[in-house]
Amino acid sequence: MRNLFIDTLVKEARLNKKIVLIVGDLGFNVVEPFKKEFPKRFFNAGVSEQSMIGIASGLSMNGFHVFVYSIANFPTFRCAEQIRNDIDYHNLPVTIVSVGSGLGYGNLGYTHHGLQDYALMRSFPNTIICSPSDNYELKNSLKYLFKKPQPSYLRLDKSLDLNLKNSKNNLIPGDWNSRDKHKNSKKLVLSTGSTYNDCKNFLKKKKNSLYNWYSIPMWGMKIKSNQFKKLSAFNEIITFENHIQDGGFGSWINEILSVNISRKKFFVQNKFINSNVIGKVGSEKFLNKLYGPK
Repeated sequence: MRNLFIDTLVKEARLNKKIVLIVGDLGFNVVEPFKKEFPKRFFNAGVSEQSMIGIASGLSMNGFHVFVYSIANFPTFRCAEQIRNDIDYHNLPVTIVSVGSGLGYGNLGYTHHGLQDYALMRSFPNTIICSPSDNYELKNSLKYLFKKPQPSYLRLDKSLDLNLKNSKNNLIPGDWNSRDKHKNSKKLVLSTGSTYNDCKNFLKKKKNSLYNWYSIPMWGMKIKSNQFKKLSAFNEIITFENHIQDGGFGSWINEILSVNISRKKFFVQNKFINSNVIGKVGSEKFLNKLYGPK
């Protein structure tokens, strides 16, 4: 996903001279193609994330669509106030790109685990969360953001490289992307981000039960209003995410249901990363086996 993101950004930057990339002293062996081709539109802000967001805000106020790139928590939690006050509240065209979603940087410890970023970023009213689950969803998310620059958070998996050709084209925020349909079934699996294998393993265990399966790659606070109508077609809803329970994607779905109608009419179950993983170190595969969504 990292390489596809850069390749797509380079192609768009050839057409749009207002695209800028800023990194926080990270991302090398990935971002060089952009740096080489557009040296005047590439900046390394160093280990100074708050300044990085300030620079991005200033450039965006002068007509640039700025992409800020770093690992997991660094472009989010380290500069939350700047994101809120400068980017979101001013509705600026800045896309914050984080790589290493969930436990992607497992061996580097909890400082690098992206477990609470949904909770932070979806609390900003103007920010769209883009959490693609495959390369086609990534391309569609970027296509939308290039067309409509705005406060946005693009959450990339470090190593995922899935090309699921059933992905819907021309996705917009709030769209459901079909993975598996069963016309007469009232059971639903909803996922976001890099949880494809988790969902597949769950559905294998439920082989005698037919679940409709959709992913939602673009969502957030301002994209709640059109979701309940879709959800109301089902009576069993199971969500998947590589984030802890509190403040995540499942919580977003629960909020939609609770505001519109009593949840007693639905069976809702959320699958997420167990918060007991905090403080643990190991490979992504090892940590997901013990603490991942099941």
